[in-house]
Amino acid sequence: MDLSAINPVLLIASLMVAATPLLLAAVGELVVEKAGVLNLGVEGMMITGAIAGFATAVESGSPLFGFVIAAVAGATLSTLFAILTQFAKANQVASGLSLTLFGLGISALMGQSYVGIKPPQMQDIHIPVLSDLPVVGPILFGHDIILYFGIVLTAVVWVVLKYTRVGLILRAVGENHDAAHALGYKVLRIRVLAILFGGACAGMGGAYISLIRVPQWTEGMTAGIGWIALALVVFASWKPWRVLLGAYLFGGVTVVQLNLQAAGVAIPVEYLAMSPYLITIVVLVILSADKSSAPAALGSNFHASR
Repeated sequence: MDLSAINPVLLIASLMVAATPLLLAAVGELVVEKAGVLNLGVEGMMITGAIAGFATAVESGSPLFGFVIAAVAGATLSTLFAILTQFAKANQVASGLSLTLFGLGISALMGQSYVGIKPPQMQDIHIPVLSDLPVVGPILFGHDIILYFGIVLTAVVWVVLKYTRVGLILRAVGENHDAAHALGYKVLRIRVLAILFGGACAGMGGAYISLIRVPQWTEGMTAGIGWIALALVVFASWKPWRVLLGAYLFGGVTVVQLNLQAAGVAIPVEYLAMSPYLITIVVLVILSADKSSAPAALGSNFHASR
């Protein structure tokens, strides 16, 4: 066992990378659930975004364009969920699970010819002076643009939900869609837009895994991150800043356990592998002790004729 081989600066920088796909997916799902919709298809949208972004980046040579297409792919798949639940009034849980299975299947089909191929590299942003600072530079100012986009997106969602009329309307729809409809708000339109936003975020989260975190395509490579994102929203009590904290906690513990494995720590690998999930859940349960409730209309379909 050689713990001296673990570089703390690289460790912290790596945890930010590991947290980003989870953060993107969870923030998108938070907005969806704030509108009163429960979409369990996050994993399916992420894996679809992963292959769509990977294939686009490989064919076009542009990772950034790959992220754009990944967002479009995730939003497109979420459109299917919106049609099923908001117009056909199908059960949201069953529709979300179907979406995940569909995404896993179509991504496996689309990705067959991309196994073993390396995508073009996304360049890190270099900020003069700041990026060259010791310790702080590599940790805070030496990452790709998508990582910073995830942090900014979280802040924007928090501000919109808490301080703007748009956020008030979205929360009103999630709490009581019948009352919101009676006040003249377009409940279906608001919910569909929220679903599309969540799908785009999930697609980008998936692409981040295949293009930056693990730059390759492997079938099923999201490995349950979509399910963790769903749980994270609940444990974070539907608060964006807690989602950010939970994502970085999960990313940190994930990176630490990988480094401990590499250092040869005398703990069974299975225990180390399960530790990110256990520790994240325990901490978030403690954080959610204020008993913040879910949106009252979460999971219920809106019927305009009522």
